[in-house]
Amino acid sequence: MELKGTIIVALPEVSGTSKAGNAWKKREYVLENTEGTFPRKVAFTCFGANADSIILNVGDKVTISFDLESREYNGRWYTEVRCWRAVPDAPAQPVAPTPQPGMSVPDMNIPAGNDEEFPF
Repeated sequence: MELKGTIIVALPEVSGTSKAGNAWKKREYVLENTEGTFPRKVAFTCFGANADSIILNVGDKVTISFDLESREYNGRWYTEVRCWRAVPDAPAQPVAPTPQPGMSVPDMNIPAGNDEEFPF
């Protein structure tokens, strides 16, 4: 699944050790998706190796790829959004005007000096 939006919260990395003695780490983010009628906020996690490879900052515009994962604990179900890829959206590049055939480009190399010599 994919979701596009802007990062509005970037929480610090959290790490620990599992009951089995394995080290783990994760980073959590909140993305605001403004597509549709109402803005939607989605909290997601980058877990394990993805915590090192996916580092996002507040204000980044990205498209994330993720999996949904649910687990049961004490009779309640919890769902996690696990991000496995984040692609930054390309900023819009300013388009420079291209000269048309037959058009001349004015010479703007005006020598520095007395402003009275150039009364414009």
